[in-house]
Amino acid sequence: MGSERGPRERMVFSAAQLMRAGGVAAAGMRDVVARAQAPRGSLQHYFPGGKEQLVNEAVEWSGDYAARRVARFVTGLAKPSPSGLFAAMVRQWTDELESAPAATGCPVAAAVVDRGGSAESTRAAAAAAFDRWTRSVAGALTDMGVPAGRAGPLATLMISTLEGALLIARAERDPRALTSAVAELGPLLDAAVAEGTW
Repeated sequence: MGSERGPRERMVFSAAQLMRAGGVAAAGMRDVVARAQAPRGSLQHYFPGGKEQLVNEAVEWSGDYAARRVARFVTGLAKPSPSGLFAAMVRQWTDELESAPAATGCPVAAAVVDRGGSAESTRAAAAAAFDRWTRSVAGALTDMGVPAGRAGPLATLMISTLEGALLIARAERDPRALTSAVAELGPLLDAAVAEGTW
């Protein structure tokens, strides 16, 4: 989201990026405005609900972004498969860990950890973001031949495994947990493809 976007969109994007690196606390209103190169007075104008509204909209943006990425990952696969999709989802994070380890994190997960117990609207925004991402992954799995009844639970497994492995990788500053998740979960995912669909 570049400078061609309006100040509101830039602030939402900036909040998401700051949350990725340091959680909700890192997305201070002044920091968001500075990063977005937006006028300070625009905060109250665009976000009359204050920081909670801004955080919730950053979480919503992040869920939409993750859901849209699924189709791009599938398009980039020479032969789409559940394991290939999961590897592509994880590769985004392993690449980021190598290039910017301190900035690598999921803003949706950060919102849940930091605010999920105290702000019901933030918890609900995070649940909706995960739901959009899960439905997108489940749709891709179904297109690859995974039975519809298994696609949703496997999408949840993929996302929860990715989120957990990312947390460990950030703590260790090592992608080991992410690469292990791909190696171990990939065969299970591919085994779910209904016979005769490929």
